[in-house]
Amino acid sequence: MTDSRSIARQLWDLALPVIGLNVLNVLALAVDTAMCGRLPDAEVALAGLGFATQIIFLLMVAMLGLTVGTIAIVSRAHGAGEHERVEHVMRQSIQLTVVVAACVAVVGNLVAGPVVSLLGAQGPELEAAVSYLRPLLTGTVFYYLMILFAGVLRGVGNTKLPFRIVVVVNLINFGLNYGLILGNYGLPQMGVQGAAIGTLIAYAAGAVTYFVVLRRGAVPGMRPRLSPASIDHPLTRDLFRIGWPAALDMVILNAAFLSIIGMLGRVGPEAVAAHGVGLRIQALAFVPGMSISQATAAMVGQSLGAGNIDRANSTIKASIFMCTGVMTVLCLTIVASAWPITTIFDLDPNGEVARLSVMWMTILGLGMPIGGPWIAFVGMLQGSGFTMWSLRINGIATLLQIPLSFVLGFTLGLGPAGIWVAFPLSFVLKAALGYVVWKRQNWAKTGENV
Repeated sequence: MTDSRSIARQLWDLALPVIGLNVLNVLALAVDTAMCGRLPDAEVALAGLGFATQIIFLLMVAMLGLTVGTIAIVSRAHGAGEHERVEHVMRQSIQLTVVVAACVAVVGNLVAGPVVSLLGAQGPELEAAVSYLRPLLTGTVFYYLMILFAGVLRGVGNTKLPFRIVVVVNLINFGLNYGLILGNYGLPQMGVQGAAIGTLIAYAAGAVTYFVVLRRGAVPGMRPRLSPASIDHPLTRDLFRIGWPAALDMVILNAAFLSIIGMLGRVGPEAVAAHGVGLRIQALAFVPGMSISQATAAMVGQSLGAGNIDRANSTIKASIFMCTGVMTVLCLTIVASAWPITTIFDLDPNGEVARLSVMWMTILGLGMPIGGPWIAFVGMLQGSGFTMWSLRINGIATLLQIPLSFVLGFTLGLGPAGIWVAFPLSFVLKAALGYVVWKRQNWAKTGENV
């Protein structure tokens, strides 16, 4: 029998540094937004950031897929005691990350303007969004390498090192952006573009730090190399076989958000700016649950690699209770603090952006407990490599969410509230379908290979 209390403690110990890491990553975006909210053209800057954030999320899908595939294979290999395979997978994934980043940099810079325009950005908002996107897209490789190194370390159960590195990255980001956005420390006031440049430099410092620390043997058996290696075609196929459904999953999720942005863009720029503010809070609010999900994926993969299905199921049960409990606490916190949160972004308390921001945060907060079980099931599916079912569930829910947003927002005349409320409602269906997949146990395949 597996001690469920012990499993829950292991899960929490693994998840806690991941929560800290992800909170700091999201906090960096929130700090950028708060600083841009103090610019003379604050509403234009916030609207530009709202549009740009959606593009960045969309272009991360390929890297997300690669990372999910890497973690699934690394965690199983680690659970099976195959340490040489762990290092081999990491080296191959580094090469693939550089290739993916180069493609995103080129394609992203080419399509950034037209795509943002299609979302409804015009004039100053379009210019602000593009000026933020171009530097970050050009230096995509640094951010992607940080994501990869953190994922590989999570797969072998080391989440403390990534947390320490991201603390340094955020200190650099805060200092540079305080200077470049607002023109402090004698630096030029570059506004939204300064936010991107400061963040890019911080990401570069983080990627270099990961590489140097690992090369010096901070984690036994994990020494990244710059020299290219022959492509392992079977491994590459496995990485993308597991990863592409997760990547497409992200595309579908972003399609849902892009549809929301598109609808809000037709309501007015104030609604888009409020959505941009809400996205920062949403990202921060979902961090603890998603971090537990990421730790769940690592523990499920390790358990299946070691041939222990009971431990995998105990991990999932602990994850469901933990995610739901944490999301409920955050729900109450966000709903109670919605108005004070708007002051962080220096919004006019009597303005439309502030009113709509509070509305979005309230809708989001009330829907968070519903998302707890689904977030846990995402960890189960990604850790087991059973990503196709996550894709199917998200696809079904999104096919219902997008038309529901339109009907509630425009047909029934509920405006932004109707557009937003369909998002948390979709979690009801996702959680129900995730539960069915869990109980069928088709995902519980043991051994080193996924």
